[in-house]
Parts: sequence; structure tokens; C-alpha cells
Amino acid sequence: MNKQTLLETRQRISAYVHNTPICTSHLLDDISGGKLFFKCENFQKMGAFKMRGATNAIMQLTKAQQERGVVTHSSGNFAQALSLAAKNLGVTAYIVMPKNAPKVKRDAVLGYGGIITDCESNIKAREEAAAQIVAEKGATFIHPSNDLNVILGNATAAMELLEVHPDLNCIISPVGGGGLIAGTALAAHYFGTQCKTIGGEPMVTDDAFRSLQTGQIETNITTNTIADGLRTQLGDINFPILQQHVDHIIRVEEEEIVKAMRLLWERLKIVVEPSSAVAFAAVLKNKAYFKGKKVGIILSGGNVDLDTLRFS
Repeated sequence: MNKQTLLETRQRISAYVHNTPICTSHLLDDISGGKLFFKCENFQKMGAFKMRGATNAIMQLTKAQQERGVVTHSSGNFAQALSLAAKNLGVTAYIVMPKNAPKVKRDAVLGYGGIITDCESNIKAREEAAAQIVAEKGATFIHPSNDLNVILGNATAAMELLEVHPDLNCIISPVGGGGLIAGTALAAHYFGTQCKTIGGEPMVTDDAFRSLQTGQIETNITTNTIADGLRTQLGDINFPILQQHVDHIIRVEEEEIVKAMRLLWERLKIVVEPSSAVAFAAVLKNKAYFKGKKVGIILSGGNVDLDTLRFS
């Protein structure tokens, strides 16, 4: 892993992803005490950063592998990303989705041509269903977050942010499966100037926070968070990157996520999903730490199920 690898990744996928805008708000700066730069991956193709990693992972497969298709398991955003990336590259995408996945994300997968297999809402059921498709179809499994090519693709969001604002003191990313924060940390390490990577994580699914404390991958007893994209856990590929390059993780309560999301909708005038708001919630919870700092915030996506959305 080196700087050149990341530069090659960015060049490889550039024709298939958006260089998303960076938003600012004087009011949110005043509220937080810092100078905030929001990298708006809610404006990415299919509405989330995961388009980056999915595209890079498929493009790194051999022609024979691409012809047999790809498979993943995802509650929504990576399912959409892999479906659209596969469609753009002429590849079949098989998607294992939990039955309780948001309808807006399920409909999007179908719209992008993904072939859905339903499963129960737990990691074991997801993995078993995906393994069966691999056995039957010969498709290549691409993990939503614990895959180096996915992580490298994800890193390009922070690379773009640092290209415009190379003097950021830190970049904050939401933490779920670890693929985004791992990529963000690599970008900050190779392209930032003493730029720290910080994670935001729901208190009720704080496996990454605990994993960095214990030095081993921890699991969650509950996944009962409004941030549905962060209900997964770290893997053996991304965890070492977090250990080496992530400064710390800030945990936030559910009501803090909702408050942060409401502020983003009201003040930036953009649609972000709850998982995106977790990073901003971490800033609001630790104003003293971020006061006077230049802070990059990855707004990871904007795929909201309006039927279940709540602001109070």
C-alpha cells in the first residue's frame, strides 16, 4: 500500500463516479466552533460513497470473473452501488439483502438491475446466502467494507477533499463496517499534512470503539440504531488500517444523530441519511476538541426512506 496505489485507483474510477461538491455553512461553523467542510457523497451516483469502492472492486476483477458476475450482502447502499457499478461495466450483480432493508434502497437495487435474494437480518444469514450464490453461479464475492479494493475506492472521497483543502486538521467519517473510515484514514495519511482521522459511531453499535480499545474485533449485541447503514461490524482487512491510522472514535446517542441530521437538512438544504449525520453529531458532541480546527466531514450518503424518517 502506497500513495501511488491510491492515485492509480482514483484515475481508474474517475470516469464512473462524481467528484462530489464540498459544502460549507457559517452558521454550522458558529454552532460547532470549528471550520467545517462537508464532502457531500449524498450527491454521488446512487446517492452514497459506496459507488467508489464497488466500481474499483469490479474493475480489478479479471474478464473471466466479470463474466460470471459479482455477489454481495448489504442492507442497502452497497447493494445499490454494486448493482449500478456492475450495470455500468456490463456485469451481473447478485445482491443478498435482509428482509428489513429500507424499501427505498431495495427499489433502487432492482432499478439498477441487481438480482435480489432475501435473507434474515443477521450476519450469519447474509454470509450463508451469499456463499450459496457463489457456489451456484461462480460469481465473485465482494464484501461491502472488508475488501482492499473497496477500501481503496472509498479513499478517493477524502482524496478529493484534501486536494481542495490540503490543510485540514482532521477528517471525520461515520463508522459501520469500517470500509469508509479505513479509506479515509489512508487518504489522510498519504495526502494530508498531519491530518487526523476520527470516527463517529452510534453508541448502541460501538464495536469499532471497543475494538480499538481491546485490540481485537468486537461484535455488537444490538443493531437498534436509526443509522441503518452502520449496523455492520469491522473486518480483518480494514481493522488493522484503523489501528494504525485512526486517531479515535466518538460515540453518539440516537437523539444526537437525529439532531445533527435535522441541522444538516435545515441549514445545508441537502438530504442526508442518518448514517451521514453521525459524523457531524460527533463534532457537535465534542465542540471543545474541534474549536478552531479545520474539519473535513464525510457525508456518506443521502438514501433516505421517507416513510420511516423522524426528526424528533
